[in-house]
Amino acid sequence: MPPRPDFKDVSNGRRKNMAAIKGKSTKPEMVVRRLLHGLGYRYRLHVKNLPGCPDLVFAGRRQIVEIMGCFWHSHKGCKFATQPATRADFWQTKLRGNVERDSRNRTMLEENGWHLLVIWECEVFKPDLSERLRHFLKPL
Repeated sequence: MPPRPDFKDVSNGRRKNMAAIKGKSTKPEMVVRRLLHGLGYRYRLHVKNLPGCPDLVFAGRRQIVEIMGCFWHSHKGCKFATQPATRADFWQTKLRGNVERDSRNRTMLEENGWHLLVIWECEVFKPDLSERLRHFLKPL
């Protein structure tokens, strides 16, 4: 398949690297899923009929846990949320679009009575994560 026109200046190595990046069941997401399962919580994955197809849905509680990549979702103040030096215009537009889409999805979910907790990639291995999740989800 020929490269897309907006990727004409991207090397084949970079193209393959970017194509290999997953959107679901990422390592940070798997860590949070295992932690929640170990705490006794059950959830549904990537519910397609909700805005943004959220990562973890606790339907009976009307609660959602989203695990966001710091780079891809522009985590403010995070060392992992850097702007690439090459193709700066493309990346600025791409990342800004991700943030705007996240905001729209969050607004739609909250307007429909859902409560959201965002776990950033850089927070996944912090020792207080299980307490934060328990506090958000409340006791079983």
